[in-house]
Amino acid sequence: MTHNILFEPYQLNQNMTLKNRIVMAPMNRSMADDNFIPTSAMADYYARRADTGLIITESLMISTTAQGYPNTPAIYSPEQVEGWKAVTEKVHRNGGKIFAQIWHTGRVSHPIYLNGEKPLAPSAVPLKGRVPRTADLQYETPRAMTSEEIKKIISDFTHAAANAKKAGFDGVEIHAANGYLLDQFLHWDTNRRTDQWGGTPENMSRILFEVIRKVKKEIGHVGVRLSPTAYLHLDHDERDIQVSDYVLKHLNEYGLAYVHTGMFEDNYQPHLNATVTQYIKRLYKGTVIACGGYSAETGGKALIDGDADLVAIGRPLIANPDYVIKVRQQLPLVSYDVEMLNQLF
Repeated sequence: MTHNILFEPYQLNQNMTLKNRIVMAPMNRSMADDNFIPTSAMADYYARRADTGLIITESLMISTTAQGYPNTPAIYSPEQVEGWKAVTEKVHRNGGKIFAQIWHTGRVSHPIYLNGEKPLAPSAVPLKGRVPRTADLQYETPRAMTSEEIKKIISDFTHAAANAKKAGFDGVEIHAANGYLLDQFLHWDTNRRTDQWGGTPENMSRILFEVIRKVKKEIGHVGVRLSPTAYLHLDHDERDIQVSDYVLKHLNEYGLAYVHTGMFEDNYQPHLNATVTQYIKRLYKGTVIACGGYSAETGGKALIDGDADLVAIGRPLIANPDYVIKVRQQLPLVSYDVEMLNQLF
């Protein structure tokens, strides 16, 4: 069976070995309390999935300017750190490992979340469409960040990583995918700057590499999530491939724990001549996590074929807290249903 490879241990680096190659994908649940502190139900939710080789949390806001959805958890205050300690302790008691995904939504936000202020973005380019989980609010034109504000965001990512270490996380994942702030810098549609933060692949990726450098000084294990193709919250530009080529090649110099595919469906992309994960693996020589609609069988095949080293599972893990046991024992899985998003179990 192709999925047997999923249960092999994997040495992430010389200091960390995962008990299997199944990763819990980050999935935003919007169930923190009104101070963005994780609840006891969230701690139980993650602890029930500690059989996976690695858990990557839902996105954690790095500052008060980072919010784009209701009740998403954060990690910038001491109270939030204490809340996450309860989560990591339960996961570790159950034998699991857990990374915090840290993010900023950038223009994928609205003044209702920002005390009436405009969202921050590389350039003042509006996102079209309705704000999720609202009746009829539309996205508005964001405010182009000053160079000082960009440096502040880098500092906020650094502070979040330091807090993640205090909270007991085994590492962090820098969210630079899915059309959120760091990803907005990496695409021509949303980055129209002509200063040191835009205009060339080197300048457009400068913020990401600055974040990586600073974060690695705070916590040892650092992964990065990327969406080299503009499929969410962004419009495609043929020049984007030059940026992602540059980013992936240079990520080899940073001693990362992994690079993680940020896709809902990891399909063949004609302009990449590969699936997104295959494209990443072609340029990045370290550990690659495949993500995007994989099953145990297709994930196992990706590992056997050398397309990836680990495979992230999303919705099936929402529906099946005991996913690892069921797949190992070839038991039927509960089918995911959107109604499952209304509760944590």
